[in-house]
Amino acid sequence: MTTQRPPEQPTGQSGRLTPEAWIQAGFRALARKGPSALKAEALARDIGTTKGSFYWHFADIADFKMQMLRHWEERAFDDIVGELNALPDPRQRLRHLCALAVSFRDPAYGGAAGEPALRAWGREDGNVSEAVLRMDARRLAYLEALCRDCGLMQPDAAAILYAATLGYESLVDAAPEAAVRGMMTLLNALGLPRT
Repeated sequence: MTTQRPPEQPTGQSGRLTPEAWIQAGFRALARKGPSALKAEALARDIGTTKGSFYWHFADIADFKMQMLRHWEERAFDDIVGELNALPDPRQRLRHLCALAVSFRDPAYGGAAGEPALRAWGREDGNVSEAVLRMDARRLAYLEALCRDCGLMQPDAAAILYAATLGYESLVDAAPEAAVRGMMTLLNALGLPRT
């Protein structure tokens, strides 16, 4: 029988775990076991350290959860939009965004189950629900502007694309390549001009 070692954890110059290491552990625990797994002692055990390290970075579990949500909002929107804005053609940006949305599954953050688990958590926690609603509004606004820039005339194109990415996300076992092909087929059906 083999035991699974925890993934490499981000550490600072002092060799201590960083807040990001704890946040990643939180997303992995959330994806595996749900929000009840977001406890300092359980997370410390998962990453092979003491809970004292947790309290070095976070005031308490509530602070940790808020930091998780803040990190998700930055990473799952700001970082992606920054990457997309480097592409000169809006059609390229839209194709890349759709491919990325259904294929990027970082195991450090719970893999394919990460965001669906976060959305499920939002159904039982008001703070998480607010963060999810905020993220949905930001993503939809960005998609609507991008669709306009691409010349997509379908008035609901952004909502259709966003719903499709959420649907593919919930299919945890879906092959990323098949999901990307499906999104490209949808973009073509919506009339996205070729680049």
